Amino acid sequence: MHGGRFTEWARGHTMVGCFRDDGRMLRCLVLALITALVLTTTGAGFARPGAEIWDWPVPEPRVLLREFVAPAHRYGAGHRGIDIATPGEVRAPASGIVHFAGTVVDRPVLSISHAGGYLSSFEPVITTLQRGDVVQRGQVVGQVDQNSTRAHCRSPCVHFGVRLDGEYLSPLMLVGTVPRSVLLPME
Repeated sequence: MHGGRFTEWARGHTMVGCFRDDGRMLRCLVLALITALVLTTTGAGFARPGAEIWDWPVPEPRVLLREFVAPAHRYGAGHRGIDIATPGEVRAPASGIVHFAGTVVDRPVLSISHAGGYLSSFEPVITTLQRGDVVQRGQVVGQVDQNSTRAHCRSPCVHFGVRLDGEYLSPLMLVGTVPRSVLLPME
């Protein structure tokens, strides 16, 4: 619906009170502008306020071997991270504190707790870090384990996963390669 047809439609619908001719339109417009201003200055719409753009945990060139695939439910099948080709060192994508450094099943895993409820995990990564160690953005935190990497990828790779308050999300959202979603009006 465009222009006059929309206004005509809105007059008969009390739910759309902003389109009446009694001054509500101006108030609704001001409220919408204030809301948009608050949302854009607080960072809402991105992963979470306080979440800066993270660095990639591996140097260029970055070859994505497998993308994030969200599970249908908490215990469903999926790929809860991304696999990046790399034979070498792994760096902290953001500052944080080592949450876990050890073996899970048969692979060395490193997890770092970050501000805002984020937890990044890397495997198979050998590290000398221990739980509670502080790490800085860009700091080398470990090396890809060449002995166990082939069980996960056909070539040396690191699995990079991210959780926000326990829920998995694509790490690409934090390294700035996934654009924000924009809802467009229906025509």
